[in-house]
This record gives sequence, structure tokens and C-alpha cells, in this order.
Amino acid sequence: MSEAVISPVRMGRPAIGALGILALALGTLQSVVEPALPLLAGELDVSSGDAALIGNVLLITGAVITPIAGKLGDRFGGKRVLIWLMVMVSAGGLVASMAPNLSVLLLGQAMQGVMVGAMPLSFILVRKHLSTGESQTAIGVVVALFTGGSMVGMLFAGPVAEGMSWHWMFGLPTIVIIVMTLAVTWLMPRDSSIESDSKIDWLGVTLLSGTLLAFMIGLKTVTKEGGVSPLAVVAMVVGVAALAAAWVAVERRAVSPMVDLRMLAMPAMRNAIGLTFIITASFGMVVTLLSLMLGEPADGYGFGASTTDIGLLLLPGAIAGCLSDSVGGIAARRFGTRSMVVMGAVVTAATMMALAALHTAEWQLALAKVLTAFAAGIASTALLTSTATAVETKDTGIATSLLVVTRVVGTAVGAQIAGAILDSGADPVTGLNAESSFATAFVVAGLVAALSLLVVRFTAKKGAQA
Repeated sequence: MSEAVISPVRMGRPAIGALGILALALGTLQSVVEPALPLLAGELDVSSGDAALIGNVLLITGAVITPIAGKLGDRFGGKRVLIWLMVMVSAGGLVASMAPNLSVLLLGQAMQGVMVGAMPLSFILVRKHLSTGESQTAIGVVVALFTGGSMVGMLFAGPVAEGMSWHWMFGLPTIVIIVMTLAVTWLMPRDSSIESDSKIDWLGVTLLSGTLLAFMIGLKTVTKEGGVSPLAVVAMVVGVAALAAAWVAVERRAVSPMVDLRMLAMPAMRNAIGLTFIITASFGMVVTLLSLMLGEPADGYGFGASTTDIGLLLLPGAIAGCLSDSVGGIAARRFGTRSMVVMGAVVTAATMMALAALHTAEWQLALAKVLTAFAAGIASTALLTSTATAVETKDTGIATSLLVVTRVVGTAVGAQIAGAILDSGADPVTGLNAESSFATAFVVAGLVAALSLLVVRFTAKKGAQA
């Protein structure tokens, strides 16, 4: 056993600072797409559905890599795996910054998506090299800076895209990431790997990744303008189901499975995953719809907002989401997780129904983002914190990782559904979205949010009967 394991080297403030700035740059790179969706759709000459896919590719890669990164970090050391991921993120940022078309941009986004796995690796590092109290503070700083990066990205995207070009929206944060990765490599103490007789469940990892990718590709294909034949839809559903069944079979037989399926069968875990998916799917629709409506031409029902204006209008919503993430756990302990989910569903559903009927001013859309971001944040964070205390201590990491994955997939599914609804009603000549399509999509987002009320009621009845 190495000396580093017996007496870990303490992490200095410069190392914490480098890790924090890296988190800030990652959050910025992740969020630049949202306010720039209308601009990217125009520059790349793609539909609203294709524009939604730009952000979704990053989210799906993140969903796949997050649990894998945590396991690899435990096995080989957080610093080593973090650097591997940052090399991939940097390469993806450079690819996106030079992309001549949608296909290359999607490739760059897919490579950048591994950044989501940086969060659990950062937590591994600070817990190994700081005391309990210090590590809690450091984790809070890293999370706050990553969230703050999303606000920077909202403000940063417009001026850069309009003053330079949209390519620099990806290029400038990537340069900072490269510099901070070098700083982390130099300043961060090395954490040792853990010897284990069990092998990594690579087959389970591959099957889970394949299931998620097949699901999203199938969703995009089914929801594209014009649709596909019923036979093709059935083939895609069967393919995804087959991959998922194969993954379950492998996890049941694995000596050291990627995910302990017994944990997934727990009512608390099962309910949290279902509710998180519903909440984030509704919010994913909201985010996509608001950005695209603000960018619609001002000579109709739209506002003709520039990328800078969209970022400024949506910034209060990003701040509200940050605040709700910070108080979600406290609110759940005081009022109960179920109450937070119900509150979030009611607020989101009511806001979307109102917006479907009244969307004549920019402030109405900005207020809708604030209300829905706060509602979704406080509900999903309450579910995350309550689940972390409901499972065994040894399963806390994988349980919370699965909920993070669910949040990412739910957001991506919601965004894709919103894009599909808009595409279905787009003018065949001009390609512009119809106002009625936005109204329909707002109603659907509200109904999806309200669906969580039925889930809460059903689980409450089942618990009472038990």
C-alpha cells in the first residue's frame, strides 16, 4: 500500500481554485447552446428539431459517462480520470469551434458531453485530500461555480456570437478549460488507485451506453419532420427493448455489476427515478420552447430577440434554478419530498397553461422560465437528497448518479418532443413555426408536469395499503 493512501497529501488553495475555475469554464461551455438555439438553427439551416438535438447530444453523452466516471475514479484515482475526461472535452470544444456543419458540431458536442462526469471526480478528489468540514466547503464551491458557469454562458453566448462568430462560443471556454486542466495537473496531489479483485463491468457499461444512444437516436428519428413508417417505429422500439433486456440480464449475473438491480427495485429509488424523469422532461420542453419563441421573427407573434437578448431574458430563470437547487434539500427535510414534488408540478402546469393562452410580451416568457426553473429545481433536488438517505451508504454514489442520468435523459427527451411538435406545424414554404404549435407544446408541457401528481397519488395509495 502506498504512502499516499496512508497519509494523503493535502490539497492547497491554488488546487481548489484551479478546480473551481475549471468547473466554471465547464458550466459556461455546457450552457452556451441554450440562448443560441435560434441563431444556430439559422446559421446551420436546420429545423427546430435539429437545433434541439445540438444540446441533447451533449446531455446524452453526459448521461452515459457519469456513472462510469465515478467507478473509474474510485478504481484508478480521481485526478487521472479527470484529466482523461478534460482531454476529451478540450478536443470536443475545438471540434465544435471549427465545425462547418451540423454533423461536425454534433460530434464536438458528443465529445464535450463527458464533462458531466467531472463532478463526481471532483468530489472524490476533495474528499481524499481535505478534512470532512473542508471537503464539504470545497464541494459547495465547485458545485456553485459549475452552476454559475451556466449563468456566464447565458450572458457570454450572445455578445461573442454576434461580435465574433458562433464558433467562438465554443472556442473561448475551451481555451480556459485547457489552461485549467494543465493547472490541475500541476497543482492537484495525486490520489492513488484502489486495488480490487473484481473486474469492471465493461459489458454492462457498453450495453447501458448502447441502450441510451439507441433510445435517443430512435426518438430523433421518430419525431423528425415527416416521421417514419410504423414498421420502422416498431423495429426501433424492439431494438431498444432488446438492449435494455440484455443489460438487465448481464447485471444480474455480474460479480461486480455496474448497477445493483436490487437497489433499483426499492420503492424509494423507483419512484424517485420516475418522478425525476417526468419533472425534467417537462422542463426540457419549457427551455427549448422559450428560447425558440423569443427568437421567432418580430413581424408575427415572436419577438425577434438576438442571442444576447435571449440570454439576458433567460438569466433570471438560471438564477432561480440555482437558488432552488440550494434549498431543495432543506425544503424536503422541513416539508417532505412529496410536498415539494406536488408544489413543483402545480406551479409548472399552471404556468404552462397560462403561457399557452398569453404570450404577448417578453416578460411573460422570462417569468415563466423563473417559475418553472425554480419549481423543477426544488422538486428534483428534493428527490435527489431524499434518495441519497434512503439507500445504503455504499450505494449513495451510484444511486445519485442514476438520478443525475435520469435528469439528463428527461431534459433531452423533453427538448426533442418540443422540437417535434414545432416541426409538425412549421410552414412548409418558409419553415417558420406556427404560433398554434407553440401553444400546443406549452399545453403538453403542462400536462406532462401534472402527470407527476398522478404518480405521487398512486404511490401514496400503494404505501398506505402496504
